[in-house]
Amino acid sequence: MGLNYISVIGLEIHIQLNLKNKMFSPERFSYGAISNTLISNITKAYPGTLPQFNNNVIESAVKLGLSCNCNITNLNYFSRKNYFYPDLPKGYQITQDDTPICRNGRIYFDVNDVEKYVNLTRIHIEEDTANLKVVKKANDIQSYSKDNIYNNNSDEIFIDYNRCGVALLELVTEPEFRTSDEVFSFLHELRRLVRFLNISNGNMEEGSLRCDVNISLMKENDDKFGNRVEIKNINSISNVKNAIEFEILRQANLLDNCKNVDIETRMFIAEDNSTKKMRSKESSDDYHYIRDYDLNPIYISNDQIDEIRNKMTLLPREYKKKLINEYHLSKSIAEIFIEDIPLLKYFEDICNCNNFKNYDKVSNWLLGPIKGILNEYKLEVDDIKIPKKNIVELIKLVIDNKVNYTTASQVILKQMFENPDKTPIDIAKELNLIQDLEEDNIKILVEEVLEKYKDRIEEYKNGKKGLLGVFIGEVIKNSNGKANPVLVKNLILTNLLKKSTF
Repeated sequence: MGLNYISVIGLEIHIQLNLKNKMFSPERFSYGAISNTLISNITKAYPGTLPQFNNNVIESAVKLGLSCNCNITNLNYFSRKNYFYPDLPKGYQITQDDTPICRNGRIYFDVNDVEKYVNLTRIHIEEDTANLKVVKKANDIQSYSKDNIYNNNSDEIFIDYNRCGVALLELVTEPEFRTSDEVFSFLHELRRLVRFLNISNGNMEEGSLRCDVNISLMKENDDKFGNRVEIKNINSISNVKNAIEFEILRQANLLDNCKNVDIETRMFIAEDNSTKKMRSKESSDDYHYIRDYDLNPIYISNDQIDEIRNKMTLLPREYKKKLINEYHLSKSIAEIFIEDIPLLKYFEDICNCNNFKNYDKVSNWLLGPIKGILNEYKLEVDDIKIPKKNIVELIKLVIDNKVNYTTASQVILKQMFENPDKTPIDIAKELNLIQDLEEDNIKILVEEVLEKYKDRIEEYKNGKKGLLGVFIGEVIKNSNGKANPVLVKNLILTNLLKKSTF
């Protein structure tokens, strides 16, 4: 780039709510269901049908607004956003125009360990559209946005109305992002937030979180934004970052060559991380917003808002501080727990069981052997049937040197998964796994192993220190896993030191 430019980036994010029913009709929605099986006459906009508002949308919207310190609108109206596409059976979309349920507010996020925030313009409620599916000449069905319907290489276009009418929240930020890294970190924080609030699963690959990027460039020391370009069709957080980086370079090259940046909507092409023009950008006037009088205004009292606020738990950033300050976990471990809510809750339940204070031991067990078994058996945390007090007992057996860690994690834990009603001490006794702490017994095993490997002792003394692990492993093996590894190591080192003095 010949000149220095400042990128000006704002986001429009659609958050699909995980409600049982759609926003204005009674049918449910399930991702991946057979096309056009989750529809009703209201969804298809048959003459004479009227929308019926799903009041659960309000609680989800208010929870998100409160978590972002927004001002909540008491009296809410719905409007019709008029435009024609095949995926919009009514010919308009029900949304909020001049009375968004949440105004202003901000969201904090971290970039390279530096806390930043972005201000929000609004959060409003609207319904989703149908999903267009294009059948190519190779008879390969793929999902496309409405902007691909004129693809000349396609044979036929099908419409799946399952998604039509699903409840969405649209979150609009101020154009305050300056780098792709900031947007990347913000989207991770937002996804984490909606999952903590349990209002959406936040999965971009399922379309539960959809991000449109508005981006322009302005010269350094200038106070006037450049022409804005909107980028759509981005299906992952990483691709949002890639799209921004490509678009910054594209616009900079145009400006370097004294060319205009057209105001337009572009689509992201994941195959080569580029963007491609879709259409000229619409203005809000093109939608001809009018009040929808088929829907009564929704009044949210301050008492209702307070009731929702009082039911809310700690938010992700607050929880992260709690994990670091109260549970004394490292920042990296805290980050892992914040990303896995069921695992986080299980961690706290274990720590609260019998007031067990070995927080680092609990986290190591959960993220190590327990997570390993869950992955091996393709189980979720909620599938664990073992009483939590037995998990605590197992950890204590290792701390008290009654069984060694390897035996506890590889043998006893697996037995507990297969026999949840059995206690770890019962399993250890049944399998004869209780560690032998009698020093005289272990001394005999140590002397036998060193005698067996006497030709390698000289190698050890000459610098091949890795042989110490071989000696220790052999002793533990000969003890059927009952010898305490720390005691074994100390006895071997003492024995080797004696041998070196002859």
